[in-house]
Parts: sequence; structure tokens; C-alpha cells
Amino acid sequence: MRTAFVNTLKELARKDERVFLVTADMGFSVFEDFREEFPDRFLNTGIAEQNTIGIAAGLAMSGKIVYVYSIIPFVTMRCFEQIRLDLAYNNTNVKLVGVGAGFTYGSMGSSHHSIEDISIMRSIPNMTVLCPGDPFETEELIKRSYEIPGPAYIRLGKNGEPIIHENRNKIEIGKPITITEGNDLILITTSNTLELGKSWVDEWKKEGIKVNLISMPTIKPIDQKEIRKIIDRDIPIITLEEHSIIGGLGSTIAEIIAEYGKKVKFKRMGINDEFSHHVGTAEFQRKKLNILQKPNDRWFLK
Repeated sequence: MRTAFVNTLKELARKDERVFLVTADMGFSVFEDFREEFPDRFLNTGIAEQNTIGIAAGLAMSGKIVYVYSIIPFVTMRCFEQIRLDLAYNNTNVKLVGVGAGFTYGSMGSSHHSIEDISIMRSIPNMTVLCPGDPFETEELIKRSYEIPGPAYIRLGKNGEPIIHENRNKIEIGKPITITEGNDLILITTSNTLELGKSWVDEWKKEGIKVNLISMPTIKPIDQKEIRKIIDRDIPIITLEEHSIIGGLGSTIAEIIAEYGKKVKFKRMGINDEFSHHVGTAEFQRKKLNILQKPNDRWFLK
């Protein structure tokens, strides 16, 4: 995803001299080409995330389209007050790009785990929240973020993720994307769980269970009419995210279901309300916390 972001941003910068990239002591071996091609539109502020957001806001108010890049906890939590007031309150044209969704940086401890970021960013007025699930979605959503005014948060995994999409149609902000068809179960994924969701669907297929896999790379705004169409199918729905079950994709879909008032079997899958005190890879973290394991009890068929 990171490479898709950088390459897409370079394409946009070649077309529009307003595109500006800011990073807080990040991007080594990532942004050298961008810096060389656009030396006057790249700024490394050092380890000063709060100042970085203020600088980005000022650049945006001067007419720039600013992208701020860092590890997720540092670009969303360390500078939350500045995001809330400098960016969102003033509706400035700054896009926050965070790398390391969920337990991507699992071996670096809780300071680098990203399990609350969607909830935090989703609660801020004016903030668009985008969570691409593969490099294709990343490329498309970077382009859409450039097209919309105002602040946005873009949540990335890291690098090397496979492209899941077979039909690479234009992705619209707020719209769910069908990956596979099925009438037994609906599985909705977001961000770095798309690959995992696809592996579950392939396993279920061998068991004779046909699953409608839906990628939801936008958490806010979300097209409620489209989600209601999914609910109207009257088959069980599971949401899957490497994020707290509080405030993320699961909460978003649950809110729509509750307000719609139509009964449907529904389950949120994600990280329980707890920190990880383990050190290890993302897969190690998932196993230790017993999260994101494919449901095998077939409750959805009962």
C-alpha cells in the first residue's frame, strides 16, 4: 500500500503544483524520489508532530493540497488537538496518511499499535476516513482524496500486500465494493483485513458456504442506502477489522442496522476492548489475543 501511495502522489504532483508532502521524521527509503523530483514541495519537520499539523494547516490555507505522512499513532493521536482544531475545525485541505494499520508494527509494542485510530478520526466533524484494503484501493482513494476539499484520514497497512480486486473499476468514496458473490453469508472487511477476509471466503467455499465478500474502504462518509440494501438481503452479516470493535467498521454498520430497525443476524469481529502486552509480528499478536479467527461454529447458518 505504501508504494501505491507514493507512486500515486507523484502522479498527482506532476499534474498539480499545489500538491505538497510533509513528514515528521519518516519516509527514509520511501520519499527520496519524491524529494528529488519536487524539492520545493517536500518538508521533513523532524520529530514534531504537533508542529507538523500546524505547518500543514498553514500550507493548506496558502493554497496547497497537503499530505502528511507518518506511523498511525503519531499522525492521529500525538497531535489530536491540532488535527481537531487546526485541520477539522477550519476545514483545511490536509490529508493525513498513516501507515501501520492494526498490529502491522506489532513487534514495536503498544506505542506503535493502531487499534483506536478509525474511532478517533471518525468522531471528528468534517473528517473523511478512508481505509483501503489493497494497493488498488490505495491508488484509487489517494486520487479521490485529492479530488475532495477538506481534511481526510487515510489508513494504510505497510507494503507488499497483494491486489485482491479482479475488476478494477473506479472506487467512489462511501460505496461498498463487491469482491465475491454469495447468498449464505455477507462478510464486510475494511483496511488490512481484506486479504484475510478473502482467505476465509475461499475456505468457506470448500465447505459449501457461499459468501458475499464486501470491501468497505470508506468508513466516513458511508452510503447508508447501500448498506440498507445489504441488510435487506436478510442473510447474516459479519464485519471484520484489525481495530477495536468499539467505534470502527463494526460500530458503523451496527448503528445503521439499529436505526434501520430491521432484524438481521450480525457479528462484529475485531480487537476486544484491551491492549496487547505482547511483542511480536501481526500474526503473533492475532494468535495471542485470539482475534480475527474464522468462525467455525456456523452460527450464521442456524
